[in-house]
Amino acid sequence: MATQYPQEDHVSPRLDHLHDTQYFDLAHLAQACGQPPEWILQLLEYEILTARPDHRIHQFFAEDLARAQRAYRLQRDFEASLAAVAMMMDLIDEIQQLRLQIQHHH
Repeated sequence: MATQYPQEDHVSPRLDHLHDTQYFDLAHLAQACGQPPEWILQLLEYEILTARPDHRIHQFFAEDLARAQRAYRLQRDFEASLAAVAMMMDLIDEIQQLRLQIQHHH
C-alpha cells in the first residue's frame, strides 16, 4: 500500500531567517513540501529545480523550497504531470524575466 502524504495547501515557512549558506537536505525539503523524497528527485529530473554538482545533489536552499512548493501547487491545482509543471514553470520564469526587462526600460 502506498504511503499517503497530506494534500493540504502548504504555506511557505518564513524564509527571511534563512541565509544563502543554510540548506535543507533531501528529507527535510520533502517534508517541508509534504511530499516523498522521490518526488523531489523527480523535480531535479524534470529540471524544475536547478541542476547542481554531484557533491551538492541533496543540498537545497530557500529558493528551491519556494520552487518546489510552487510546483506542488501547479501539479495539484491543474492535475498536471511534472512535464507540464516544468513547462509552466519555464513560462512563469520567462514572464518574470520579461517584466524585469520592461521595468528597466522605463
